[in-house]
Amino acid sequence: MAKTRVLVEFGMGSSLRRQDYTEAAKRAIKDALWHNSVSIAELFDFPKEAMIIDAEIGLAKPELVDVLALKAIFPYGQPNITVTKGGLDVAKPDGAGVTIIANAAVIVSFDMERQS
Repeated sequence: MAKTRVLVEFGMGSSLRRQDYTEAAKRAIKDALWHNSVSIAELFDFPKEAMIIDAEIGLAKPELVDVLALKAIFPYGQPNITVTKGGLDVAKPDGAGVTIIANAAVIVSFDMERQS
């Protein structure tokens, strides 16, 4: 397979009140996706299902993220989700919890066999 990266987008999401790491991750992915309207599959004459999507999400507590809920965001393609330590938890001034911030990188690739 000649996996070739064709697009990278970045996003940020937060959970202000509920301290929901999955929701912050979802919002970060959606932010990254909504930054572009490139019809990348059509540009290369591939079906949308051929998109290989690698999403890397950074959160302070990656173990609290529901990865299947993140995969459900993508309407097509082959999403691979990696959740790692990153992002930011910001303590609230009254000591009543934290605001969760997630960062996302969404990378789109295709299997493009090079012709000699």
